[in-house]
Amino acid sequence: GGEAGAGGPLHQALRERLAGGAAFFTDLLVDVGAEVHASELERALWDLVWWGEVTNDAYAPLRAQRLAVAAERPATSRSGATRAGRYARRRRTAQVQVQGRWSLTSPLLGQRAPGGSAVDARRARAELLLERYGVLTREQVLAEGLPGGFAGIYAELTQLEVLGIARRGYFVEGLGATQFALPGAVERLRERGQAGRALALPALDPAQVYGTVLRWPERAGAKAPARVAGALVTLVDGEPVLYLERGGRGLQTLVDTATAGNGGGERLELALEALATHIRSGRGPLRRLALERVDGEPATGSPLAALLRAHGFQEGPRRLTLSA
Repeated sequence: GGEAGAGGPLHQALRERLAGGAAFFTDLLVDVGAEVHASELERALWDLVWWGEVTNDAYAPLRAQRLAVAAERPATSRSGATRAGRYARRRRTAQVQVQGRWSLTSPLLGQRAPGGSAVDARRARAELLLERYGVLTREQVLAEGLPGGFAGIYAELTQLEVLGIARRGYFVEGLGATQFALPGAVERLRERGQAGRALALPALDPAQVYGTVLRWPERAGAKAPARVAGALVTLVDGEPVLYLERGGRGLQTLVDTATAGNGGGERLELALEALATHIRSGRGPLRRLALERVDGEPATGSPLAALLRAHGFQEGPRRLTLSA
């Protein structure tokens, strides 16, 4: 933490104090030194904030800082009432600027904090990835681009297994043999092990591993889907079946519905039902679909038009719509 903006002795004293844990401003004022004026400590603290080394658990101080900057601008009126109001606002703003608890950002970023060790940083990364994915594989760690890759946190994952925090096993077929998972994630996998389970997920959701850990299914003449914000992927038994483009205007099927033997038609039915249920629930940011294209063809004349209507889509001018 002490290299981003360097600073003076007061900045370093704040870093060392916050390395021991989060603290309120009054605690910092006592611990750093009685000879330090509150305004000096506040300026040094905000230096560390702007350098990206310190954060706060509340939004009010950041908003107050913006108000303080505005209050420093020259006033357009010279009236006594305006000056009095401006000074009162400054006093209120100064109080809010130091509210909440202050802490170092390095533990949040999986970096080595002052006084910490490289092992602590690796442990933090391992726990963060387990919480993010539930089931952690070598391919997911490589996709994250962490220094040292899977080998860099393997020892910490093994230690988490010894402590009972994680389990080692082969949970996801087709990926690396060495996998770690949280106990709760393993139980969820067992609950969802029955066939026919469909789920609509954002394309960028960590649980949606296609496009990073796994390749998208290849369809002749179709471009591969993209992991972008706003897009949805519908999975059936863990395999992608539908890809809804950002904005909800284009739908792409990822299974071969013409071959009855592979269950493509049944999976497509389940995927459409899950997609329609997701949109009608209003849980996601996309509250209305206005499909104009299905597999590159006009939606109203596509082979899936009848199936889409059966799942609640309404026909309109050149599009099929569904709302929450």
